[in-house]
Amino acid sequence: MTVLPDDGLSLAAEFPDATHEQWQRLVEGVLRKSGKEVSGEAAEDALSTTLQDGLTTRPLYTAPETAPDTGFPGFAPFVRGGRAEGNAANGWDVRQRHLGTDPVRVNEAVLADLENGVTSLWLALGDGGLPAEALPRALEGVYLDLAPVTLDAGADYARAARALLDLYAAREVAPAAARASLGADPLGHEARTGEELGLADAVELAREAAGYPDVRALTVDALPYHEAGCSAGEELGLSLATGVAYLRALTDGGLDTEAALGQLEFRYAATADQFLTIAKLRAARRLWARVAEACGAAEAGAQRQHAVTSPVMMTRRDPWVNMLRTTVACMAAGVGGADAVTVLPFDHELGLPDAFARRIARNTSTILLEESHLARVIDPAGGSYYVERLTDELAHAAWEFFQTVEKAGGQAAALRSGLVADRIAATWAERSEKLAKRREPITGVSEFPLLSEKPVVREPAPPGPAGGLPRVRRDEAYEALRARSDAHLAATGARPRIFLAALGPAAAHTARATFASNLFQAGGIEPVHDPVSVTPATAAAAYAASGADGTAVICSSDVLYEEQAEAVAAALREAGATTVFLAGKPGTAAEAVDAYVFAGCDAVAVLSSVLDRMGVTS
Repeated sequence: MTVLPDDGLSLAAEFPDATHEQWQRLVEGVLRKSGKEVSGEAAEDALSTTLQDGLTTRPLYTAPETAPDTGFPGFAPFVRGGRAEGNAANGWDVRQRHLGTDPVRVNEAVLADLENGVTSLWLALGDGGLPAEALPRALEGVYLDLAPVTLDAGADYARAARALLDLYAAREVAPAAARASLGADPLGHEARTGEELGLADAVELAREAAGYPDVRALTVDALPYHEAGCSAGEELGLSLATGVAYLRALTDGGLDTEAALGQLEFRYAATADQFLTIAKLRAARRLWARVAEACGAAEAGAQRQHAVTSPVMMTRRDPWVNMLRTTVACMAAGVGGADAVTVLPFDHELGLPDAFARRIARNTSTILLEESHLARVIDPAGGSYYVERLTDELAHAAWEFFQTVEKAGGQAAALRSGLVADRIAATWAERSEKLAKRREPITGVSEFPLLSEKPVVREPAPPGPAGGLPRVRRDEAYEALRARSDAHLAATGARPRIFLAALGPAAAHTARATFASNLFQAGGIEPVHDPVSVTPATAAAAYAASGADGTAVICSSDVLYEEQAEAVAAALREAGATTVFLAGKPGTAAEAVDAYVFAGCDAVAVLSSVLDRMGVTS
């Protein structure tokens, strides 16, 4: 065995440091082989990805010459966490949401969760949830000095809060032992419903809650904006504007700045974009610390954060994939430093979750905490050049939008003038285009759908508040197409069908046949690919035997398109095909086909038009 000399030299000492310019030249060479003649920054730009809020993900990050001071965990500006120990002591608070109107059933679910790893409760009350007077029954058997309770009661927040505080008194829970978030969020309720509540009752509730050291009266809930389709920067900007509005009201109502800061909890969405979620939570703490600093209470500006796995990313088709999405989102929320994390059950969008779905949801956090040891490192993303830069850029984008809202008169004025709705609608329209073109794929829906899957049926959830900002879902356009296919299946016993006319050997047609098959199944259209390969002589018979509803798509290589596409298209038309697609570049065999499907085409528009031609109505 060779023993290396202990001379203090690094094993990499003999290798000179590579420069950024050298890396760029290597990238230029690779791109040149693919036909792109670019150099310098342009070569790097070719590998970059544009995000929302004007942000760009670069292919390489190096140590910046100057960087904002992120401080230390537990100290301003709190980028690295609101507490010095982070979540290392006990992990994050595993907070399960409970939605239902029957207090007995809610109580059964609550007790099961608390016995199996959940550490706090999030209860829906009022419109779409429990009546306030049912709270004692729903919390029967719960040790209120051990299990924190978060309320979500919309317009009924004052009555719900009073019911919980009365319950503390009835069960002789000392004020110092009570831990709760009373959930007053008048501006969030206005965003959801359009109903103006005013802030007076919330201020009064905060004054009463000041007698409970670990009870917070107000929640700054960013979910109404996230669920309406906003970007991460807009979510942060609107939460900041809401928090500032509450801070002004509380200090005007007699609370000092530190006490007012201590009455707020912030709620954010955690998505399957793990790095963006990590950066968002870190940027949120930095932004709120800046507000606290401007108010003269910098050291009291540690933001209490509750992260919830995004409802927007949840799908109704192939809902089992939601388990993967929520796992990534939960991990990102934990790494990002959230104090509490709620994993929504995988069947959240289908109705009331069953016991299995709730078990999987709570065990997601348990595995990440107990088996992956994710909370044992304080700020595990700290020092990552990518995360630090993304945090900084996102904070600047959010602050810019926050200033726009403030110039418009603040959060309430921006909601009532339509500024918020218009801005979010524009953002969602841009994102919807990417979803339609499958630039943002949805596994199990727009990519790799499974038409034969058995539907997952759940008891309908009680309708929640509505009337304000819309609620969007990534899968909504494809869900509408699949619903049309389902109706056709129910009426005729079969799904609408399209014939895949594959030309030549498997090596020539497999890639495009697979692409076309996935594309049409995303709209609920069943591809028929039998026989595996056809020729001009056999195409007509194969089409006639397929049961296709007037539509076919030719799939093969560019070479075989030149040789056979025209003849095959003619044979398909003679057999009854009224529309012939070609999978490939637009313009190929232009005289022979009606339309094209290709990577980047508007899949939703294509699928909708095909269903229209087939006579498949909603």
